[in-house]
Amino acid sequence: MESLHQAIFNGADAIYLGSKSFGARKFAKNFDNEEIVEAIKLAHLYGVKIYVTMNTLVKDNEVEQFLEQVEFLHKNNVDAILIQDFGMLCLVRQKYPNLEVHASTQANTSSKDTAKLFYNLGVKRVVFSREMSLEEINSIDVPIEKEVFIHGALCISYSGCCLMSSMLGTRSGNRGECAGSCRLPYSLERNNKIIESNKYLLSTKELNSSIKMKELLASDITSFKIEGRMKSPEYVGFITRYYRNLIDNNMKNLDEETNKLKTIFNREFTCGNLFNASPSELMNSKTPNHIGLEIGKVIEITPTKIKIKLDKPLNQQDGIRFLKSGKGFIVNFLYDTKDNLINSADDICYVDNKVNLTELDVVCKTQDYKLMNSLSIIPERKIAISFEVTAKIGQPLVITIKDEENTITAYGNEVQKSISSPVSSDRIKEQLEKLGNTPFKLHNFNIANDEEIFISIKELNELRRNLVERLIEKRSNKKVEFKKQEVNFDYNNNHNEEYGITAQVYNEEQLKTCLDLNLKRIYVESLELYNKYSSNKKIYYKLPRCSRKPSELEQSQNLISDYYIPNTENDYVADYPMNIANIYTLYFLEKLNISVKTLSVELTDYEINNIILKYYETFKYNPNIEVVVYGRVENMIIKGNILSLNENEYDTYLIDFKERKFPVYYDGVNTHILNYETKIIDDNIISTRKANIRFNFFDESATEIINIVNQYL
Repeated sequence: MESLHQAIFNGADAIYLGSKSFGARKFAKNFDNEEIVEAIKLAHLYGVKIYVTMNTLVKDNEVEQFLEQVEFLHKNNVDAILIQDFGMLCLVRQKYPNLEVHASTQANTSSKDTAKLFYNLGVKRVVFSREMSLEEINSIDVPIEKEVFIHGALCISYSGCCLMSSMLGTRSGNRGECAGSCRLPYSLERNNKIIESNKYLLSTKELNSSIKMKELLASDITSFKIEGRMKSPEYVGFITRYYRNLIDNNMKNLDEETNKLKTIFNREFTCGNLFNASPSELMNSKTPNHIGLEIGKVIEITPTKIKIKLDKPLNQQDGIRFLKSGKGFIVNFLYDTKDNLINSADDICYVDNKVNLTELDVVCKTQDYKLMNSLSIIPERKIAISFEVTAKIGQPLVITIKDEENTITAYGNEVQKSISSPVSSDRIKEQLEKLGNTPFKLHNFNIANDEEIFISIKELNELRRNLVERLIEKRSNKKVEFKKQEVNFDYNNNHNEEYGITAQVYNEEQLKTCLDLNLKRIYVESLELYNKYSSNKKIYYKLPRCSRKPSELEQSQNLISDYYIPNTENDYVADYPMNIANIYTLYFLEKLNISVKTLSVELTDYEINNIILKYYETFKYNPNIEVVVYGRVENMIIKGNILSLNENEYDTYLIDFKERKFPVYYDGVNTHILNYETKIIDDNIISTRKANIRFNFFDESATEIINIVNQYL
């Protein structure tokens, strides 16, 4: 709630906040329902919109709770909800037609094709992938609102496509539980030789688009988004005001404000993929942590004292960190050259050596005591209003209050002719202008009045208070018309098929082996390999993930990983990166003419079986699904060649602190990180024959493939 106040009063136009469930920041404090109602009313009072994040994957046993929360939010006038889960997005759009829906970054809108699909589904706004450039976003001519992140922490993987923390443990980024695997140290091995050792190879700098505001403001982007849900309230207030002033052209000294920003949070800054940052401009392999603002250098060390030459001020109670060693502390005591205690310094000073520093180092300020105190004071935000007064002798006094969209009128007593104490128009204005600690400020005053009139000052004050209270009530309770309707499901199965065995392969030897084994479908990532065997209807082309133009790349037989409107003349299998976690995603993909759907690899065996049973109970036919029972899961897909890999070579590994080895390769566009171990599902799915079973082969030989498949035959 404190962060909400900071955002509102420092100039936000809209705020995304999370409820206790279904938000992609599960470990933030988040809002209970009572607080959400309070937040909506407060925000609406100040003309600020509230959007609630419902942007996790939803499992079947959670659908009822999800819809209950959506309905609660809709009834309490939320301005929009943010959704990732495709099934829930489609269901909510049909069930609550008046509720505005935004497609989350987690929904991975990386192309015009995806934006067009969401527009056709009635989505009002998409938050584009952070990997998209401004030029690419500007080129999308779909009439849908565009939102982009312009400041904050960057995921290195395409959002919604990261399975790293899920595969390493039980914390799913798609469920709001990201463990921050990209902020850990890794080594890089090629041909059994370590070429990078224990560096933060997946850790990005902090996105900061402030120097590019001219280009951003010239675009057709509807909304600029600042990431702030895991930051302090003071950070939220500062960064909101920082960009508010940039947008309104009120920034007096960008360098000075940027230095303040660096003391609040800085892991080095980048303009990001939005402005085509190179890997070196995007990544910070030295540290994933806040490094602060460089303020000076250590010039002498004793066991008890550290002597510092400053080029920027240092104050008592500031936090400092020594850049090379990583050691730091709060400056409880600050000394001058004569060993006197001082409150501040701007040249030579001493601090206590309470971290046993032994080498000369660079000094960075990581916390500015005075700045943080100043940021804890929340500024005023006033709403411009107008008063219109009609004061004619013999007629009731009429006062109207107006804001940008509301008009409210109050009537007083009959206006009298003054005997000895006429009330001037200036005096009337003076009384109406006494708005005190209300949210309003007088912008305009108009009066139509007779001369020599008498109006009680008490009456003016009462009418003003009445009008202000009514306007507060009306603004705070701005209504969104609640509408709920039944969803009519189609119970016809358009793609009935017998279940069989499928496989994804990386090379021709694997492909030939799978053909010899008479597998039902074989997916190939190489277009050259697909074209060579395309006459065989068992061969499907695996489209590149996160493509800017997927519809232009597809072939007659396709394995797709991104949401878009398919061509009815071609055949499609949905791959597991489409994050199918419930029966409604299955159903609505079926209605998009996608014949087979691969379930999310984050589901347990029990949940997979439950989906099969639940789908039949609900829609009266078995779903055409595929389950990955063997293979390395793709943990991340990353734009560009951040690890300087050789294209299409498969002999390189990332190694984590537990010595787990993750295969990594670059396909000419994106970097792919596979899981360190092979995923294996036991045979309860296979034995029931309620789904196609799939093998994802990577580096297996022909002999290994034959042995693996024979275990499941």
